[in-house]
Amino acid sequence: MIEPPPPNTRRWVARRKAAVVSAVSSGVITIEEACRRYQMSEEEFFAWQRAFENYGILGLRAGRVQQQRGPRPSRPADPSTGQITPAPNEDISSPTLRQVQQEKTSMC
Repeated sequence: MIEPPPPNTRRWVARRKAAVVSAVSSGVITIEEACRRYQMSEEEFFAWQRAFENYGILGLRAGRVQQQRGPRPSRPADPSTGQITPAPNEDISSPTLRQVQQEKTSMC
């Protein structure tokens, strides 16, 4: 029988995430109970479940889950400069729509 981690778990290593996913999959606890017990959203649980199904326990490592989600969206503009700060790992080499529009208007 799969033993889910204690409710007061603070550090979510891949093995503990896998134990929660396995406990729900085998019917030891429900999704609702798992989300309530571990104070997580159903969306987060389903992300763990997809990662586990697609990549096994290694897919539940923190860096791996972030890679699967893709890059973060850009941060809001800095009010002092009006510039948008790119998110980590965001490709800023291609021009943005605003840059292309500015280039077109400056050519006229």
